[in-house]
Amino acid sequence: MIELTGYFFVFAIPAVIFAGISKGGFGSGAAFASSSFLAIILEPGFALALMLPLLMVVDLASLKPYWGRWNLRDSLLLLAGGLPGVVLGTLLYRAVDADAMRVMIGVISVGFVVWQMSAGLRKNLATRPPMPEWAGVLAGVMAGFTSFVSHAGGPPAAVYLLGRRMSKTEYQASTVLVFWALNLAKFIPYAFLGMFTLDTLKLDLILAPFALIGAWIGVNLHHKMPEKAFFALTYVLLSCTGAKLIWDGLT
Repeated sequence: MIELTGYFFVFAIPAVIFAGISKGGFGSGAAFASSSFLAIILEPGFALALMLPLLMVVDLASLKPYWGRWNLRDSLLLLAGGLPGVVLGTLLYRAVDADAMRVMIGVISVGFVVWQMSAGLRKNLATRPPMPEWAGVLAGVMAGFTSFVSHAGGPPAAVYLLGRRMSKTEYQASTVLVFWALNLAKFIPYAFLGMFTLDTLKLDLILAPFALIGAWIGVNLHHKMPEKAFFALTYVLLSCTGAKLIWDGLT
């Protein structure tokens, strides 16, 4: 049983609101940072199980504002690879212990920051010819797998979607659709693996309003707030968190 101390909520409430803001307005890419934050104070598998229903709540809240504004073909290509990626994550999950998961989540966290800070790559994606459609299936496999093991499917999906030269809102709407479907697909294997408990259910009920608050803020900020300011803080927090998880997992 997780003790509902002030220390827990100091981590959990900002993490859940942050996930809602990121998924609701900024392309889902950094939402998995919430799992990284919680993995500092919780067993990684528990943190993943706790976050999944909350991410699904945010997905549902975000669907209506972006309904029909996605690129359906590219979204379906990502899902064509994403669903097998979820299956792969399911098959390999039991083989990974808690310390290995900490290292994996930490490496993905730091790697995400490195990728986002790589101005050359981002510029290249924006100016090169659109990525071929087969790359969407490959990116989908990577997104499905990393989404299953750490809720970190945003970066591989972003590489493909950014490479397709979408508008900001089309990109956002496509991520909402893709990760709504992937998170739904993850729910059954998470339950089959015994990751959900009475404790995670109780905490999800307590934290769900904060997830909805974050989604509402994210949707409203989508057209108002520059992404650079929001993600600057994200990168600092994610780098520190990722480094801490790698250290904990290795030591």
